[in-house]
Amino acid sequence: MTPPRDGWERWTIILCKPDATHRGLVLPILEWIEGSVDIVKAREVVVTEQQILAHYADMLTLQHRFSFDVRADLISHYVGSTVTVALGHGDSDDTAQRVRDLLGHYDPSRAPSYTIRGHYGIDSAERATAEGRFIHNLVHSSDHAKDAEADFMIWFGDPYRHILTQEARAR
Repeated sequence: MTPPRDGWERWTIILCKPDATHRGLVLPILEWIEGSVDIVKAREVVVTEQQILAHYADMLTLQHRFSFDVRADLISHYVGSTVTVALGHGDSDDTAQRVRDLLGHYDPSRAPSYTIRGHYGIDSAERATAEGRFIHNLVHSSDHAKDAEADFMIWFGDPYRHILTQEARAR
């Protein structure tokens, strides 16, 4: 896919996971993030198996590091669940990193209280390991520009390509 006019470095995808949805935290999370980047588009998605397996393809390749069935846990936790995905745009080339800094450590029990996961998180790596599952850490965002592009294709795709243009964002 051709990159947006200002490059993928200024874009990130935010995924409010099922635990954020169930706890009514989607709006507070997106408002927190919107303090640093513009939320260009947000939409609710009922997750398909194809989407979640594509999104976490890297975790599937690391199955050997986990004591539980990664694929089964992803399908059980996500497929059929409603999540909110948002497209964020920043004014600098470190947009993805700025949002990731707002999220905090992937383990909410280790995230500082001034981060989203530290403030709202109630799970821990220790608990997730004991229960044989991934950590419920509320929210994901793209790691870097290449991931933003891949995440965009998974959660938005070509029908939403027009929202990447400056003209569409100005409307």
